[in-house]
Amino acid sequence: MRIGIVCPYSWDVPGGVQFHIRDLAEHLIRLGHEVSVLAPADDETPLPPYVVSAGRAVPVPYNGSVARLNFGFLSAARVRRWLHDGAFDVIHIHEPTAPSLGLLTCWAAQGPIVATFHTSNPRSRAMIAAYPILQPALEKISARIAVSEYARRTLVEHLGGDAVVIPNGVDVDFFAKAEANPAWQGRTIGFIGRIDEPRKGLPVLMNALPKILAVYPETRLLVAGRGDEKEAVESLPKEMRERVEFLGMVSDEDKARLLRSVDLYVAPNTGGESFGIILVEALSAGAAVLASDLDAFAQVLDQGAAGELFTNEDADALAGAAVRLLGDAERRAELRERGSAHVRRFDWSTVGADILAVYETVTDGAASVATDERTGLRGRLWRRGESGGPTSGSSDALFSGG
Repeated sequence: MRIGIVCPYSWDVPGGVQFHIRDLAEHLIRLGHEVSVLAPADDETPLPPYVVSAGRAVPVPYNGSVARLNFGFLSAARVRRWLHDGAFDVIHIHEPTAPSLGLLTCWAAQGPIVATFHTSNPRSRAMIAAYPILQPALEKISARIAVSEYARRTLVEHLGGDAVVIPNGVDVDFFAKAEANPAWQGRTIGFIGRIDEPRKGLPVLMNALPKILAVYPETRLLVAGRGDEKEAVESLPKEMRERVEFLGMVSDEDKARLLRSVDLYVAPNTGGESFGIILVEALSAGAAVLASDLDAFAQVLDQGAAGELFTNEDADALAGAAVRLLGDAERRAELRERGSAHVRRFDWSTVGADILAVYETVTDGAASVATDERTGLRGRLWRRGESGGPTSGSSDALFSGG
């Protein structure tokens, strides 16, 4: 199958949607499909062979964050060229409502279109206001996927229609087989996310850290992600700042090793999350997880069975839960065991098969429609032939290209 996938966000600034698209593309390629991904990217960005650059993106406030998007006449021309060159059996657009490549592709594409909705924002006035503009493009979509029940709810409330829920995928074995790094072991807490994005919740964790250190002063917090390190620790007393180690941006291999090494992984995100891929990665690596009680996080963690939850934005609740878990090795082992079993449902072997089933449904449907139209035209031409018009033979020539 020839599959075209559209990424709305810049390839050179990694995020959950980009990682999902990358992993989906590579999974499909391993299965023997031909895949091309269209994404915004700076000229100097090294790209995998299956990614086509649509040009540089610009930062735009979107869904409580700053997204790097690509939109305009030049982008539209590149979309049309990519569609023409690809001759895809199915086109898979991610975030078609974002002012980026997905919306441009919806307008330009013909044939079966699958769309995945990642955003969870039940109070989006912008999406409601934009609906009249979006509607003609969205009507061309053959099938809709939401990455969680909360992304589905946003879609239903703002745009109408419905979607099948298929979660983001993870290569579970990649994380499960990672080797721990001894330098990252020994009563450690892990955090991975953009340091300078408040909704990722690092300030909440920093506010909780003094109470954790008061009970377990040897604890270290390991922070991986881009952002201003000095600003991140400003809220901490100077004597505690040495207990925080910033690792910067880490490779996928080091991310897996970090998650495999820590005693406790903490996800203090405060909102705007429709899924929580980092939780799935942490569970895959066998980490004991403590997360804010966002609806999407609770769903990923099986309502607290596969990882513990604390009250969102409550630093005291975070500190209390972390102190209890750091002092209870048996409970952490129980969470690791439950999490490792629960996370298998997010493996690409399952998620990829579900997405392929959607592709096959829409391509089969398109083929049926084409057959029906062809049969209907044959019948009309046959009837005209009986009355002195074109014969059945000439209709065969029409459909065979003769």
